[in-house]
Amino acid sequence: MQTVTFLLGSKTDTEFAQKIADLLMEYGVGSDIIVASAHKVPEKVVKIVEGLNARTEPTVVITVVGMSNGLGGVVAGSCIHPVLNCPPFKDHDDYLVNVHSSLQMPSDVPAMTVLNPKNAAMAALRILAQSDDDLKKKLLERIRKIKAEY
Repeated sequence: MQTVTFLLGSKTDTEFAQKIADLLMEYGVGSDIIVASAHKVPEKVVKIVEGLNARTEPTVVITVVGMSNGLGGVVAGSCIHPVLNCPPFKDHDDYLVNVHSSLQMPSDVPAMTVLNPKNAAMAALRILAQSDDDLKKKLLERIRKIKAEY
């Protein structure tokens, strides 16, 4: 079964992640939400990534971290599965100060950043659809419906 694992830097990010998880569930894709700060419990993050790397089913990881996103980089640097950063921002000032910690990654740290939570869900679904014909059909139908509106 395909899955999306959310890694959150703080419990306060749970509501934001749940919005993404709810959209995934509309397409039959399950998820789990784990709180594990790269700054406060890096040893926990390492164990989680080791577990993720042992998975054989299609997996996408979405990190949800505000402020300083060390988590996205740590996970992307060691995880074999695609990693999407979807940082929550309190306001425009928070965005301006903190977006770069999700966008700028060192070489060989392929974390992708998607700022809109709905788009993060859609990106994860499209990645998973590469190995799931039923999901691919559902997404193509969604695209057709959107195009029909314009």
